[in-house]
Amino acid sequence: MIRQVEGTERETRRPRVLLPSARTGPMRAVLRRIGIALVLLFGVVAVVYLDRDGYRDNAGGPLSLLDCFYYATVTVSTTGYGDITPVSETARLVNIVFVTPVRVLFLIVLVGTTLEVLAERTRADWRLSRWRARVRDHIVVAGYGTKGRSAIKTLISTGVERESIVVVDPDPRIVAEAAEAGLAGIVGDATRSSVLRQAAVERARVVVVASARDDTSVLITLTARQLNPHAKIQAAVRESENVPLLRQSGADHVITSSEAAGRLLGVSTSQPNVSEVIEDLLEQGSGLDLVEREVRPGEVGGPLGAVPEPALAMVRGGRTLPYDDAACARLEPGDRLIVARSQRRARPDEADDGRSGG
Repeated sequence: MIRQVEGTERETRRPRVLLPSARTGPMRAVLRRIGIALVLLFGVVAVVYLDRDGYRDNAGGPLSLLDCFYYATVTVSTTGYGDITPVSETARLVNIVFVTPVRVLFLIVLVGTTLEVLAERTRADWRLSRWRARVRDHIVVAGYGTKGRSAIKTLISTGVERESIVVVDPDPRIVAEAAEAGLAGIVGDATRSSVLRQAAVERARVVVVASARDDTSVLITLTARQLNPHAKIQAAVRESENVPLLRQSGADHVITSSEAAGRLLGVSTSQPNVSEVIEDLLEQGSGLDLVEREVRPGEVGGPLGAVPEPALAMVRGGRTLPYDDAACARLEPGDRLIVARSQRRARPDEADDGRSGG
């Protein structure tokens, strides 16, 4: 009994990869097979009827249309009673080059369910091998709950392709939902290195840790950092006391979700209009957005306040400086600016600058 339970646990823990694909309804698949079978059957009937003089019926007399249907039916189904046989050279040649291949195709249609399953597995294995060979510089999202879905929604709104996002979650139903949304998904525990290897985390550009538990987030961050020392790891925790632990584990940025929600509640109570602006900023692509972009050549040498968009901060040498810092009085090549932008007035070239901040 113990061995059986252990085997079941290994089977359950084994990671599975789900890639997005179009689905065909069972009724439609059955009707399609029936249609193919009828086309093949009528094709044989037509050929036999056109050369009915080349066939001999043991009952005597020429072949009627019903006899042709009978011969086609027993022939393509491999029953073959032998009461109607081809006797002319033309009829025998037609049976060799046409009727026999049709018989084989008819058998394939009859066992189409089994063959389709085998073909689907082969196709899935081929797509999986091709995906693993091509996926790189992608974004791995560990956890497809509320935080993970919101993060993916924001990434897509900023121009990130769905094909470059991989979801990892232990719940098969949740991963199936991600696959239906056009995302590649891995069913498994993201704290295990074998699961993250299935997501090709060693070739990932960014890892987003959106687990519901802080201890799980720490383990995922440790595992991801061990497999990929160069990836940017963005993590979310519920309690601020766990932020240093996440940073020690290798996270580049840590968001405290519960306290951020609490601060937003406090702002909405005392300053409701400010709260609405903050919510607008959090909803990427809806109105006001905060965008990170490179400083333009015409802006080099000038102050941050001369930038056309409202500038809130500048990033230089890995440090984020507020707009009133003394260093913001003169912009240098390579600086990155954090500016506010309205999507109602954003130009296409400006939108491209915003996407480059990832």
